[in-house]
Amino acid sequence: MEKLSGLSHLFMTIFLHNFAAFMVIPAITDVTMAALCPGKDECSIAIYFSGLQHAIIGLGSLVMMPLIGNLSDKYGRKALLTLPITLTIIPLAILAYSRSRNFFYAYYVFKILTSMFCEGSVHCLSLAYVADNVPEGRRASAFGILSGIGSSAFVCGTLSTRFLSTASTFQVATAMGMLSAVYMRVFLPDSIVNDNLSTPIMSEGKLDGIVNQDEESDKKIQMFKTLPSIEDMLVLLKSSLTFSQAAIVSFFSTLSDVGLHASLLYYLKARFHFNKDQFADLMVITGIAGTVSQLLLMPILAPVLGEAKLLSIGLFFNCVHMILYSIAWSFWVPYAAALFSLLYVFSQPCIRSIVSKQVGPCEQGKAQGFISGIGSFANVASPLLFSPLTALFLSERAPFNFPGFSIMCVGFASMIAFVQSLMIRAFPPISSERVSNLH
Repeated sequence: MEKLSGLSHLFMTIFLHNFAAFMVIPAITDVTMAALCPGKDECSIAIYFSGLQHAIIGLGSLVMMPLIGNLSDKYGRKALLTLPITLTIIPLAILAYSRSRNFFYAYYVFKILTSMFCEGSVHCLSLAYVADNVPEGRRASAFGILSGIGSSAFVCGTLSTRFLSTASTFQVATAMGMLSAVYMRVFLPDSIVNDNLSTPIMSEGKLDGIVNQDEESDKKIQMFKTLPSIEDMLVLLKSSLTFSQAAIVSFFSTLSDVGLHASLLYYLKARFHFNKDQFADLMVITGIAGTVSQLLLMPILAPVLGEAKLLSIGLFFNCVHMILYSIAWSFWVPYAAALFSLLYVFSQPCIRSIVSKQVGPCEQGKAQGFISGIGSFANVASPLLFSPLTALFLSERAPFNFPGFSIMCVGFASMIAFVQSLMIRAFPPISSERVSNLH
């Protein structure tokens, strides 16, 4: 019962945090365009700014995600969750105060600095928390429910944006971000993943007494040992063929998802003159379909079809919906494409579930952090590849008239992930002793 209670508090924390994070997405494109290119529907510099931001954040996350996962195995999930949930409030508060050009630049800098640590870490740690408390046979459904909670927050957040002014959107997001941090610290029980767990980072006991130099030195050495090495990464990849295949799928899937998110809103604004309200409508459709799928369909289909088949189904429809966006011939086509989220949302929970079964209970944070690190590497590569392509084909300098060409290329990256997913076989889970022996 205590574990189930912990999951309910985790789900509420994630809902509040994602509500704050997602509700600003429909508005940020208009804010960026107004700050950098007032009065225009097409702005290459805004696309480059967003692409550079994603690339720098991805580079920082590439280093931080495996480290955060390792530290959470040692010090507990709650201590590590506190930092990213709190830091994400800062850039929201800046735009809640003002959205003038100078404040936008301040937001831009703080968003990069905080997201280098925060981007993906809340999701990574949440997955590890669920894996700590749910048996292997039920993890795919539990991960699907966690993703469904995120999708429901996405729906509620973007729906709220539809009826709020831009200023109110950022003010409400800031308040919800603060509420999520307070709720987590008060209600969420920590998830102990190691019987030899060291004193938590945020333990009050550390404030009592004086620690001698030798003990302090030993703690610093232990902290340094939590830094993941290239050898650790290779051990994880070699520990299981399924794990290495899932890592490849995760890279190309994230590469395509980030490319789509970085390009789609600017493409729709230039192509069909969409604004905050149309973006919100589109995201509400996506979110509702994704929520229904993850909370109702996935718990039914996962035990019947298995994660590997469900992963392939999700990636196939992900590819289809991206190609449909790229060839949109009327304003209603993007809305039709958004309905495919009913099926493509299966992919990420399935990847995470497959990975969780390939390592032992004391290595969930390391494994999820590694996959998040792979995703962060894709976060670096994707904007560098697709942002210049998007800016070129939306400008008057395009070599041929195909505004959605960059999104078509994003769809091809998703197709690579789909083909690789067909090669994954559901091998038996790897034991923690087997991983330890590989060291």
